[in-house]
Amino acid sequence: MLCPLMALIVQGGWAPMQVAGKALRWLWHKNKPITIAVVAVVGVVKIRQHMKKQERRRKWNEAGKDVVVLHMFNRGYTCPSLSPFVVKLETYLRMADIPYQIDHDEPMGVKGKSPWITLNGEDMADSQLIMEYLGPKYRKDLTSHLTPEEKAVAHSLQIMIDEYFLWCLIVWRYVQERGRPLANSMKLPVGSRFMISFFVKKVTEATRLQGIGRHSFQEVEAMGRKCLQSLSTYLGQKPYLMGDKPTEVDCSAFGMLAQVVWCSPNSGYLRMLETDFKNLYDYCQRMKEKFYPDWDKCLEKRR
Repeated sequence: MLCPLMALIVQGGWAPMQVAGKALRWLWHKNKPITIAVVAVVGVVKIRQHMKKQERRRKWNEAGKDVVVLHMFNRGYTCPSLSPFVVKLETYLRMADIPYQIDHDEPMGVKGKSPWITLNGEDMADSQLIMEYLGPKYRKDLTSHLTPEEKAVAHSLQIMIDEYFLWCLIVWRYVQERGRPLANSMKLPVGSRFMISFFVKKVTEATRLQGIGRHSFQEVEAMGRKCLQSLSTYLGQKPYLMGDKPTEVDCSAFGMLAQVVWCSPNSGYLRMLETDFKNLYDYCQRMKEKFYPDWDKCLEKRR
């Protein structure tokens, strides 16, 4: 969940582009000189965009050898990112003590996903694949102390968080709440708010295609509760999910739960953490204090 509304805006390729194409064809038949002028202007804009991208690429390459450039959307007002996967990856970089810089200029990577990274001139997307790549490169194995059975459990928990509870949260944020938590929790580009209703429709279609959108909100919330119950039971009184030391699965857990604690006011999931699964709520506070002592500095200031 990578702030998909902004992804839509940044990438283009949606319905308004088709409308623009039809408008150009109509204009060509009506007035060819004006059409040529419009195309020329568009060409100039494209060239300028390419030049700016090259300039950004030079800036990323100047970050320094083995310094990760983390590409992401703007910070949130209450959480460093409204994407659980950005928080997941940034937490990992901090947990593994890997040097990195933040870039907001180009949040979408070649796979159409955010976050993504640039490292020594090379690009890579997908938070999980990035972590699996960076670990061996920087010789950071945060699970070396775990048994094979414990590693299997950690992997299963990560899948439950990233691939299952994610959809429960998507349904609440974008279908049930119609995207309001996104609009109220981060700075969106000028003129983009009117796109939220269009985006909500697309997300609703995606949830139905995935299957979870065919259930009632109450049924989806019950599914989310089971995920939180499992996570809470396994955490117990341990400081971290796998014991006394934080591991990669804690990055996934914190990235997702941070969306509940700091970006989901009045949600059923937040009420669950505050009452039924208090150990998860305390866990989030503990992760925040350990890995984000600069939390307030990582937030976008409201204007």
